[in-house]
Amino acid sequence: MTQTETLVKLNPELVFELWSKTYNREGKPDWSHIFPYYHSSIIFQDSIQKVVGKDDFVDMCNRLTERCQSLHMDLLNVLQKDNTIFIEWIMTMSFKKSPDTPLYGSTRLTLNEEGYIIEQRDYYDLWGDIFNNIPRFNKMYRKFLQKYFG
Repeated sequence: MTQTETLVKLNPELVFELWSKTYNREGKPDWSHIFPYYHSSIIFQDSIQKVVGKDDFVDMCNRLTERCQSLHMDLLNVLQKDNTIFIEWIMTMSFKKSPDTPLYGSTRLTLNEEGYIIEQRDYYDLWGDIFNNIPRFNKMYRKFLQKYFG
């Protein structure tokens, strides 16, 4: 699909449907059906990286697919205000030789006038969610945070 073709305008119901198809209960995710909704100049940012451009965004998604044994996402809420859609989620990743790791987070999608996703910002506590799964270390990490930041 080219950037000039008309897509069904994203709304909370469609986002829920499309993103629910993306992440499987078993195995690797497939983003191919949502990539057409991303603008060629997409700006993606999360706790780890900032990616500019659809080609680099697609490459980033493919790298994540290669690294994970499995990856799935439970969508809790999808809300919209004007040209912004918010998604609250729990993403569970499985890597080689490690337990399933749930990450709790949210995504802000910003749509341009044509309805394409021009910006995506993912928010999550990567280290806290990972460290919670490491016996004994999880308590030390939380005490450290409370002492210095809480």
